[in-house]
Amino acid sequence: MTPTIPTRCEIPESDTWDLTKLFSKEEEYRDALVGLKELYPKIAQYKTRLGESAKTLFECLEFEKSLDQIAERLAHYASLKYAEDSSDNDNLSRRAELTNLLTKVSEVASYINPEIQQIPDETFERFLADPILGDWKTSLTKLRRYKPHTLSEREERLLTLSAPIIQGHSDTFSQLTNVDMKFGSLIEEDQERALSLSSYFSFLHKKDRDLRRRAFHQFYAEFDDHKYTLASALSSSVRADVFSAKIRNHPSAREASLFSDNLPVAVYDNLIATVRKNLPVLHDYYQLRKEILELDEIHQYDTFVPMVPVVRTNTTFDDAIDIVLKALKPLGEEYLQTLGYGLRSRWVDRYETKGKRSGAFASSSYGNPPYILMNYKADVFSDVFTLAHESGHSMHSWFAQKHQIFQDYGYPIFLAEVASTFNEELLTHFLLEHADEVQMRAYLIDRQIEDIRQTLFRQTMFAEFEKEVHEIEENGGPLTLEVFKNVYRSLLDAYFGPRFAIDDQLNLECLRIPHFYSAFYVYKYATGISAAISLADRVLNGGSEELEAYLGFLKAGGYRFPIDTLRAAGVDMLSPEPIEKAMNLFQRRIVQLRELRLN
Repeated sequence: MTPTIPTRCEIPESDTWDLTKLFSKEEEYRDALVGLKELYPKIAQYKTRLGESAKTLFECLEFEKSLDQIAERLAHYASLKYAEDSSDNDNLSRRAELTNLLTKVSEVASYINPEIQQIPDETFERFLADPILGDWKTSLTKLRRYKPHTLSEREERLLTLSAPIIQGHSDTFSQLTNVDMKFGSLIEEDQERALSLSSYFSFLHKKDRDLRRRAFHQFYAEFDDHKYTLASALSSSVRADVFSAKIRNHPSAREASLFSDNLPVAVYDNLIATVRKNLPVLHDYYQLRKEILELDEIHQYDTFVPMVPVVRTNTTFDDAIDIVLKALKPLGEEYLQTLGYGLRSRWVDRYETKGKRSGAFASSSYGNPPYILMNYKADVFSDVFTLAHESGHSMHSWFAQKHQIFQDYGYPIFLAEVASTFNEELLTHFLLEHADEVQMRAYLIDRQIEDIRQTLFRQTMFAEFEKEVHEIEENGGPLTLEVFKNVYRSLLDAYFGPRFAIDDQLNLECLRIPHFYSAFYVYKYATGISAAISLADRVLNGGSEELEAYLGFLKAGGYRFPIDTLRAAGVDMLSPEPIEKAMNLFQRRIVQLRELRLN
């Protein structure tokens, strides 16, 4: 008999998150919503006046901050309620109503940033020197960087109005792949199972190689039937990126994407060059996979099935908390006590319930608990790693809020995955130190190998593809289906190596990666795991100085630009060293897995 998924009213309150820390009851949320509705139109009183004096600018920024703090709290609550049950009409209505209100707030306040950019340089510098703007100096300086890339008010309005048209390729891709494309079904153990975007990778994890092969070819046959439409959407996406960069006076689309984080292209190029240099290590991994799976030749559909059997355990959520806290002991008492209290005092919505969002995430707002959504299963050991991962996000937010003012606490995406992946590294180290069984050691090593392969090598290949196709467009070259396929095939040949059997259908993979339709994001996964591995190594093998440097990284939030924040923590992403350390760990784990297999 298939177990039913419980509703929220059927599980203990202690297993759910406590959102009364945001609003004690729904009426309090409604009062705050009404208050925001009444308050936000008053932001218009400062329009055309921001260049009058530092005092006027300060008053406007403080008023806007008061709106932002209310809006953030409201949005935090509404999003968490929606996540706990997206089928509940109250949750749907609350979210929709707030979205409409926040759009109006943004519209009324939209004059602020352009007007700040129009303040003459000499006047702006005089304003910054005024003590009244002391708390705003960092955010104002960051904002002012956009002055050369900000257009006139009329031009900005036209760009805003045309954005849905310019970005239409994303909707085309989404509708085509999620709605129109039909992948059919496959027979597995005498049962018919639907093949879809979500089930595809489930099939690739199956031990039955013929099933994996059939899933691969059937999946890509559907992409082959729509390849010209997808290529058109992808070329439109690239052209939109290049258009946006040109019109805002950026040298290239890639540099435009890096601008907000003040990242030099050297970070991007260094990543690709260092990974390229270490590709023989990846090729060695594929050879080991081929040996362990006893394959005559290895194909892409052989790269997801586990090399090591999944460890069967029964780890309760409370046991998982204990394991995670023991693994994170090197981070000191404040970190452990805060996290332990939070995990046991309903920061976490623990288990699957009907209508609840799948997966896991961490979510925070200033001055409030950094909540965690889980769908924890005691018999899925990887969920312990998920708890460690999301705890990393939560503690990053907790430390940033504690040590930064509202306008400086939010850390950028470039840093977002560092603290979470760092926690997974410490957990892996702890479990390996205490693993007596060969099977558990092999599982942990294989898991880390796969993390690095998927996050560092694969995402860097994606980043290199994005770089190359954008440069083709910027140099006046054609972006046709054949061009996309040829560029991608050359990368497949390089990254998989000469001993890998690459099916021609895999050339179409470049058309199905969602991130390619919103380019220059994937490299952050690769830099994030590299920084996390280096920082974990420093903390585990260092002393109080290295620990304080890492805690300083957590405390910094968004106060500094990400490269400077990481450098202060002891990691320089302008150098190849962090990526080389990740490569060395990858190679070391391959050797260890081979030795365990021989034993």
